[in-house]
Amino acid sequence: MKILMVLTSHDQLGNTGLKTGFWLEEGAAPYFVFRDAGVQLTLASPNGGQPPIDPKSDRPENQTPAQIRFKKDVAAQKAFANTVRLTDVKAEDFDTVFYPGGHGPMWDLAEDPVSIALLESFYNSGKPIALVCHSPGVLRHVKYKGEPLVKSKHVTGFTNGEEEEMKLTHVVPFLVEDELLRLGAIFEKKADWQPYFITDGRLITGQNPASSTITARALLNFLTAEKAA
Repeated sequence: MKILMVLTSHDQLGNTGLKTGFWLEEGAAPYFVFRDAGVQLTLASPNGGQPPIDPKSDRPENQTPAQIRFKKDVAAQKAFANTVRLTDVKAEDFDTVFYPGGHGPMWDLAEDPVSIALLESFYNSGKPIALVCHSPGVLRHVKYKGEPLVKSKHVTGFTNGEEEEMKLTHVVPFLVEDELLRLGAIFEKKADWQPYFITDGRLITGQNPASSTITARALLNFLTAEKAA
């Protein structure tokens, strides 16, 4: 089984002068879910190399078991430090793709023609795609049969309430919940910060950082069931 994980290369939080990137839990937790299952993993980002980690995600109060494990795992750190360039990966070489969130993807991956084409390529070839937290917003320009891919699909993602609590409602280029609704998706959510994911056909989405592990497991279960069938 071969899984591609796509991370952001964007490190500027709008015009606040603050740093952003990918949310460490959302990279680390799925990475270990996949690696522990013996999956062949490739990590990619627009610029290649080390993707920026959102400094907020690594604060003492935000530590999770996956993050603590990540800091002691040299192989994991090395994998993240050496992502391949997004332009060098092809959907046909993988069974699926997983997009961790953090605010970074809203600026680069959401608008990146390479990322858009890659997601369309995975989906058009009958493969599942999974995105967590802010990354469902990366689907804003992704089309399927001429329509927005998310149209009429049950999805979740980072909620307006969660963004409000981060005090970034007026900093982000768009709100994930509003954007998915605008595209015609059926947006569902649990209480803010609660783990939640939805599988609708071959589209798997998770709500927030706490949903990273269950979203990654859902993708793995989907692939395992597909192989068994």
